Amino acid sequence: MEIMNQLENLKKIAKNKLAKNDPAHDFEHVMRVYRNAEKICKTENGNKKLILSAVLLHDIIKIKNRKDSALKSAKFSEKILKENHFLDNEIIIISDAIKEHSFSKGKTPSTIEGKILQDADRLDAIGAIGLARVFSFSGSNNRSFYHPNDPFSKNRSLDDNKWALDHFYEKLLTLEKKMNTRTGKTLAKKRTKILENFLKELKTEI
Repeated sequence: MEIMNQLENLKKIAKNKLAKNDPAHDFEHVMRVYRNAEKICKTENGNKKLILSAVLLHDIIKIKNRKDSALKSAKFSEKILKENHFLDNEIIIISDAIKEHSFSKGKTPSTIEGKILQDADRLDAIGAIGLARVFSFSGSNNRSFYHPNDPFSKNRSLDDNKWALDHFYEKLLTLEKKMNTRTGKTLAKKRTKILENFLKELKTEI
């Protein structure tokens, strides 16, 4: 019962803190990652309480176009966790998982809890919801859909700061191979196929 109460408290904190986030990084994103993590936990041996806690706090500080959001979220999570009576060793595992999950850091997390958080978060970047998120985020950042003269970057360098479509090749299509867990890889394979089919269709339309 105490574990459930702790998780419910973290959900309330996250929902309140993320209320003004862009749609690609809002509380619904956190809850999708939460459900992804629950699926992965069925076949992996990580500490479910710590994994789900890390999920709920992994985007608690989200600074637009800043690559240190994970680090800031990890630090802020320590304060929240102490206030909610987590043990010191639990706080370390959760904080490290949040710190290490970021794609931009290019790290493989050091714990199974961190690996599951990373997989669960990356799953939300691909598939049908990944398509919705990438174009939502692009709209929020005034980023065009694609380069008008070379949409699929055949004769230029990728730049996903300017073109939404470039993000598929810089990040999204690479995630399947970077999954840490067997379940993560299986789920990512299905979702990556959705992205690939979308790109095939898009080539016929533009």
